[in-house]
Order: sequence, then C-alpha cells, then structure tokens
Amino acid sequence: MRLRVVGLSLFVCVCASGAEYRLKAGPETIVWGYYSAAAKPVLRIHSGDIVTVDTLITSSPERLAAAGAKAGQIEPELRAIYSKVKDKGPGGHILTGPIFIEGAEPGDVLEIRIQKITPKIDYAYNGFSPGRGFLPDEFTTARTRIIPFDLKRNIARFSPGIEIPLRSFFGSMCVAPPASAGRISSGPPGIHAGNLDNKDLIAGTTLYLPVHAPGALFEVGDGHGGQGNGEVDITALETSLTGTFQFILRKDMHLKWPRAETPTHWIVMGIDEDLTQAMKIAVHESLDFLMSEKHLSREDAYMLSSIAVDFDVTQVVDGTKGVHGMIPKSIFKK
Repeated sequence: MRLRVVGLSLFVCVCASGAEYRLKAGPETIVWGYYSAAAKPVLRIHSGDIVTVDTLITSSPERLAAAGAKAGQIEPELRAIYSKVKDKGPGGHILTGPIFIEGAEPGDVLEIRIQKITPKIDYAYNGFSPGRGFLPDEFTTARTRIIPFDLKRNIARFSPGIEIPLRSFFGSMCVAPPASAGRISSGPPGIHAGNLDNKDLIAGTTLYLPVHAPGALFEVGDGHGGQGNGEVDITALETSLTGTFQFILRKDMHLKWPRAETPTHWIVMGIDEDLTQAMKIAVHESLDFLMSEKHLSREDAYMLSSIAVDFDVTQVVDGTKGVHGMIPKSIFKK
C-alpha cells in the first residue's frame, strides 16, 4: 500500500485492489449552494475507487452559537468556509466535491455504494423561520434548537424524556445537471438527485444516478442524524457527517430518474413541484422497474404496484416535492 499526501484537504492510498481516497471539507474542496456542469473538480477517480468524504453542517457559526453551541463545538473548517468562500448560491448547502469519475458520459449511470456513515460532531440543530417549511404562515418567529447526541447509545436527546434513534444519511447526493441547465440551486432535487432528503439512503444502500455531464461531478452534503418523512419544518437533525462511498460507472444502465437499493427494497423516485405529479412519476418509475427488471407486463406491474409497493412522501419543503416507492425484495421468489 502506498500513501500520497496531496495538500491539506486530500490524501490517497493506492492499494492492490484500486485507490482509496480521503477528501476533507474546506474552502478549496466545497461548493456552496449550487450544482453545475461547469464546476471545477476537486478530485478525479476511476470506477471502483473508494472515497471517504467529510461534510459540514449547513448553518453559520453565528447561528449555531446563538442557539447554544459552544465555541469548541463549531468546526474550524466551517469558520474558514464562512470567512473565505465568496462564490456561493443560489442555494444554501455546503457540499463537498465535485468528484470527477473518469469515463463517465451523459447517458451512463453512476452507482454509488454507501459503505459507511458516521457522525463528525456530537450534536445537530433543527430550525425554522417564518415563510418557510410546510406551514410558512403559521409561525411568526424563527427558532433554532441545538440537539445533543449520545454517540455511545446512538441517540439524539431532543428534550428531557424524548430520545430519537440516530439514523444518519446525507440529505444531498448529486451529480451535475445538464450543461444547458447552467448553475442551479442546491435546494430543489431533480433528475440530478441533489437534495433528496430521503431517510432510507443510509449506510449499506446504493444510489443510482443518471449522468448528465462528463465526469458525473458528484457532490455530497447536508448531513442528517435522522429525519421524519416530509421534513415539514424544512430541517432535520442537521449535522456534520463523514461518509465512505464506492463509485461504479455503469455503461449497461440507462435511467431517467434517481433510483436506489437497500438490502430489503428497491426504491423508485418521483420529483415535481406538484405532489400529485411527483406521485405519478414515482408510479411510472415503479412500472418501468417491474417491467424491465422483473419482466412483468405493464398491467401486472400496475397491479403489483398497488398491492405491494409503499409510496411515501419524501419531503414537501424543498421547492420540488418528493415521493419514493419502496418495492420489497421479499415478494420475488426467483
């Protein structure tokens, strides 16, 4: 095994089985609030390589301090980004990347195997403000709460007598949109994935994303310690996470929308400004999966989607709404 240090934010182990990289979050290795086919890669890898990526909480140091976070709890990297990075927006997420996958071209699929997710800090925040969230007109003052973690017990302490099991996942995992889209906000998810806020994308799951730009340009961030489906006040257990991903370039797959796979389910997704249209997209994606992968007729796929597939609201607060369909693997006996 050979270790090569590249600057302060990246190192790479070149092993017999391929390359393993560590990508830290800092002013030179993040993009702030956008996805773009023109974004400059911070790392170039090959299919099969593994990257461990640090991500940062999506909040300002000042907001965290005002909510009660102690000075020592606020990461120096977050302070550095707020101090040094001026190119940001139109969204608000701090995303590590982009990572360029050699050989990826529009029409391919990037398979992202989420091998491990660990908390990077011992707390999260949740917050809302007037005019945002699912009830934008019902709360007239903003509120932010610091929620401590007990990492030994793997729980978040919301308040005395209320404990929430930690189930960490990344709210945003994405590839670049088509070049014709230009620079787009990190807020609304879409065909590039992005801010999916899908709580089922935990360690041990795989995300499949259609590629729209050379190199795919993967970005990740918006760490969550947990979330309820809907994410109704517009935030989850917002925290900093470290994730380990293996990237596989798939020339044999062609997708219109993101898909995912867990040990127990296949996940199809629908995204649209209108929740009904998002549901229709998810149902059509279910039909497509069952027809192409399980070789059902369209009629049988429609029936099976009704009696065996759970369609859940992913989130309703990110500009576009999300629906995901959970197709259980256990129903297929061959």
